[in-house]
Amino acid sequence: MKPEELRGLCLSFNAAVEDFPFAPDISVFKVLGKMFALSWLDSRPLTVNLKCDPEDAVRLRTEHEGLIIPGYHMNKRHWNTVTVDGGLPDRLVRELVEDSYDLVVAGLPRAERLRLDRS
Repeated sequence: MKPEELRGLCLSFNAAVEDFPFAPDISVFKVLGKMFALSWLDSRPLTVNLKCDPEDAVRLRTEHEGLIIPGYHMNKRHWNTVTVDGGLPDRLVRELVEDSYDLVVAGLPRAERLRLDRS
């Protein structure tokens, strides 16, 4: 997956926006102010930090050793760093990004989730 494809994927979700709160070269993708993905889109290899269920995070790290690792500069229980321009199938990367978005949305207050459903 290329950087522009990753950006497009992250922005394809309902109410998703790209922000640069940390530095101009660090893309942070949010839904209603909550981060679901973070990437240095110009870095090689291309990686993205994604939120993950803790049990799934450990399983994914074991199944894809070296390509999915504990989240860089993140809570390592809930975040993974995923190498997206390496040996992982694009389909898996898309699923992981979608899972991250869904986890963040599930944690939003009910009123905000309902607002998302209507938009």
